[in-house]
Amino acid sequence: MDFLEALSRPPLVLGVDPRPELHGKEPLSHIRRYTLELLEALAPRLAAVKFQLAFFEALGPRGMELLWELASGARVMGLPAIFDGKRGDIGSTAEAYARAYLEAFPGTALTVNPYLGLDALEPFFRAASRAKGGVFVLAKTTNPGSGFLQDLEVGGRPLYLHVAEALAKAGEEYREGPWSRVGMVAGATAEGAVLAVRELVPHAPLLLPGVGAQGGKPLKGPGLLNSASRALYYPGGKPDLEEALEAAEALLALVE
Repeated sequence: MDFLEALSRPPLVLGVDPRPELHGKEPLSHIRRYTLELLEALAPRLAAVKFQLAFFEALGPRGMELLWELASGARVMGLPAIFDGKRGDIGSTAEAYARAYLEAFPGTALTVNPYLGLDALEPFFRAASRAKGGVFVLAKTTNPGSGFLQDLEVGGRPLYLHVAEALAKAGEEYREGPWSRVGMVAGATAEGAVLAVRELVPHAPLLLPGVGAQGGKPLKGPGLLNSASRALYYPGGKPDLEEALEAAEALLALVE
């Protein structure tokens, strides 16, 4: 599997952020069954599935076992996985993170943090290239306090655009055809920021979190991956396959 194939699929990403309290007396078993059934039902309508690592790590060793099982299930259904962990550290540690996620599970993508600089991102880029995966670097995020640094004026432009410009140059080395393996995260709740980033990085896949429950609307355009978590995984605030299918159809109708 090559992660870049996700860009030729419907532009919708299912975010999996499991909350055990919504899954009865045997939560892990129900999360496993519900998620696999949901993936099977939604697979033709999805580009990828995004697993929020923190929710699995919080479940301990059994949670990490569950993560790999669900990611393997997604692969069987032809769906690439995005591991949302926002990793970032010095070179040797970055290499370890890259081995743990990108190389241990070829054809997947990982979200990473650019705060330590481009040298700390290179291990992820190289691993993604070797393993036919992808990397999504945080540019403009959806949290209320994101502007503290991301919107900081530097040379007359917000910092997140300087990050995007630097990544556009770095990503050219990892471009294969129309798309680079170096993508970026730009929240769907800030449409203007998404468009500004896209203008600077025409060859980068853009992961757009925040669709649905956070108020973001899906955006239409090549290389845009609209990510919805609660709106698809827990429509109406609970596990519901039928409502999830209806929600996916409604979101896709806005971008196809």
